[in-house]
Amino acid sequence: MRFIFFALFFLLNLTLFAQQDSIPPPKKIDSVLVGQDSIPPVQHVDSLKLKQPIKTKDSVKTKDSVKFKRPRLRRPPNEIVPIDSVSIEDYKIISYSRDTTYLDTTLTIQKEYKYNFLRKDDFEVMPFENIGRPYNELGRVFSNRSYYPRLGATARNSNYMEVEDINYYHVPTPMTELMFKTTLEQGQLLDAVLAFNLSKQFSASIAYKGFRSLGKYRFDQTQSGNFRTTFSYVNKKNTYALRSHITAQDLESEENGGLLLREQFENPETDEFTDRSRIDVQFTNANNRILGKRYYLDHRWKLFNVKKDSTKGLPTSLTLGHEFTYETKFYDFTQSAQNNAFGAEPFVEPIADRARLKTMFNRVSAEFSNRILGRLTGTASLFSYNYFFNSILETDDGIIQNKLKGKEISIGGNYLKNFGRLSLRGDLNYNLSGELAGNAFNAQVDYRINDNNRISGGIHASSRMPDFNYLLYQSDYRNYNWQNTETFEKQQVQNISFSLDSKLLGHLMAEYSAIDNYTYFQSTATQEEIDAGQETAFVRPFQEASTINHLRVKYFKEFKWRRWALANTVLYQEVTQDNQVINVPQLLTRNTLYFSKEVFKKAMFLQTGVTAKYFTSYNMNAYNPLLGEFYIQNNEEFGAYPLLDFFINAKIRQTRVYLKAEHFNTLFTSEPNYYSAPNYPYRDFVIRFGLVWNFFS
Repeated sequence: MRFIFFALFFLLNLTLFAQQDSIPPPKKIDSVLVGQDSIPPVQHVDSLKLKQPIKTKDSVKTKDSVKFKRPRLRRPPNEIVPIDSVSIEDYKIISYSRDTTYLDTTLTIQKEYKYNFLRKDDFEVMPFENIGRPYNELGRVFSNRSYYPRLGATARNSNYMEVEDINYYHVPTPMTELMFKTTLEQGQLLDAVLAFNLSKQFSASIAYKGFRSLGKYRFDQTQSGNFRTTFSYVNKKNTYALRSHITAQDLESEENGGLLLREQFENPETDEFTDRSRIDVQFTNANNRILGKRYYLDHRWKLFNVKKDSTKGLPTSLTLGHEFTYETKFYDFTQSAQNNAFGAEPFVEPIADRARLKTMFNRVSAEFSNRILGRLTGTASLFSYNYFFNSILETDDGIIQNKLKGKEISIGGNYLKNFGRLSLRGDLNYNLSGELAGNAFNAQVDYRINDNNRISGGIHASSRMPDFNYLLYQSDYRNYNWQNTETFEKQQVQNISFSLDSKLLGHLMAEYSAIDNYTYFQSTATQEEIDAGQETAFVRPFQEASTINHLRVKYFKEFKWRRWALANTVLYQEVTQDNQVINVPQLLTRNTLYFSKEVFKKAMFLQTGVTAKYFTSYNMNAYNPLLGEFYIQNNEEFGAYPLLDFFINAKIRQTRVYLKAEHFNTLFTSEPNYYSAPNYPYRDFVIRFGLVWNFFS
């Protein structure tokens, strides 16, 4: 403990007294003052009319005794003088949807919420004990699904970066961001990004996120590497734009199956098990892994652009576009020997399961924009897929194929129009051929009442087949082989949403969803088989025939008083269903009380406080390491315990330093009952620290 605080103190002092201002200073300007940098034209004076000498303190004598006025350096009125300088707002980040933000080096409570392994707010998920492990869902949203099915193993995909997760950069000088954080036992987390430009038209970035964590329990080691590089180009006439990225990702983890005997964790009388590495676990020989490579290209060519309307709104233009994606992805589960938890008498040992998916996506578009009509885009897409295993399996129930292969052709479009304070947007996709996708429709209305208040509403409707591992799966374990292409139907979602964003009242979001043909995993094990530790041996995919209704209301409001602040986030959910297949807590809250102040003569900005997170008890989903998926269980409830974290954060120039005591209330807990999933305890008290450092060249 002393070493940690000494290291933090040393780091703060080193950063405070040794770091230079990382934003490049403005270039030195010529000794002529900027305010007097223009010389007025010399007036032509007729020397014959100068009968009287001109008296002025700035006058000088010539040999002809004619006095001329020395020209003074003055700035003509209304002239804008360019200054060669760079500000933090010139370092721009462009998302997949082309939303542009600039690099933010501030320290806020939202930055505290996002300083984690996912680098986004984890309010609606429950992390496992170790870093890089699955996240159990506490809140559900059904309107953000992809249009096409994906490989599956969704519990293991939390750190997998999809096309929509890649950012592009436009920077005036090279910029680097380093994010570092300690993990649990023998490991660190580092996310490094280097963005640079070769010219005003061409920008690029190279990034790598890597980590390793041994974990507190046995056979729980995790590690991953996420490499990505991006390129973007815009010609001088701004008529052609291109962006591209390449990713290579490798996510690995040992799978111990959770606790073998819960009393070793929950019984307070067994002091020897406070060392979590002494607790017995289910597996000592299982691993799973996700590997993926992706090549992405998006380019647009503006055929014409009439600029006469640009001062009144959108210029009249016609743009052609093409988007291309090629991706290969594998999911592996290996086990050196059979285990009864997944079933007896496997086909072969050791266990070596591999599911493969190769996809190629092409989309062409034509976009017409006009200040009167708005922005209208039409698209046509071709999606090719090949999901396969290495063998055809013959069972008593029939033959299980080794692949699902085909093409999907769809058309669509989107529309955007601003009517002053009112904004309309919508998009549509309609599948012409293929069996995977259906239709997708989104529409949203935003109205800005004033600078402090805005309301919006939207509707969503979509249909598509579930992920590939629901439709077809093969394993060396006999119970994990199925094909549901002929029996499963497309999942359908209808959704309506409303939100209010008010500086005075806070931020309120409400969403209602109706889901048909909901697909899920569940175990069919009897109570006797569950008592024998074979619940996971009978996990299979199912589809719910009745309609499920889901309501969620989320509210955020922050109260401030002088240097103190209280940030509150509340999520309420209600599910109406004939069969209990969607399990979520009814109430989820997070409250943060913190103090902020500038110290050391304003050289450091300090922020410290306590965060409390709580959710009501519910039938928490169980985790299946063979599939990399969560499955429904309705036998026992978990939750109704607080998670208390104490943090001290500091900002020095462009460096943010983070120190957190996570789940410190376990120091006062006599009977541990905190779980992330059945048989998977949440982490005990631990102190972790790290930093985010931006520097520029």
